[in-house]
Amino acid sequence: MNTARAVELCKEFNITVVPANVAPKGGQTRAPNTIERIIKRHGEARARFVLGTLADTANNRVCLDETVMWAVNDLVTAAEKNFPEIVNNNVESWYSFFDSMPLGVLQFWCLDLEGVVSKRHALAAMMYERLKRKFGPLSMQPDLLDDRRG
Repeated sequence: MNTARAVELCKEFNITVVPANVAPKGGQTRAPNTIERIIKRHGEARARFVLGTLADTANNRVCLDETVMWAVNDLVTAAEKNFPEIVNNNVESWYSFFDSMPLGVLQFWCLDLEGVVSKRHALAAMMYERLKRKFGPLSMQPDLLDDRRG
């Protein structure tokens, strides 16, 4: 697959593309094919939004792999459907949300699901729950019977 567009997008965000046999460090990825597939399916603007979300938020420059990129892409789709104001007009809140999310920890928890369910979809669901709690109808006054309150 030609990854020239993906490599150029990575350069915009100071992300270095490393070979598949190299363990990436912070600010490095070995997933340019994933970025190209996101461009092909959703457009360059979406790929730029996904990369910006990961590259420009706290502690997420170490999460530049295929699973996370697709999960964030899925979360963008869900947010456009359910919280369009955030991704269209309030990107600062979107970035702040990602600044506060322990994305690496959530991804680590997904490792237990290997061979059971898709890690991509599990990670997207965990992130969506947090998104819903932050921006959903119960964000101002949580449900008193919620098992995760407090």
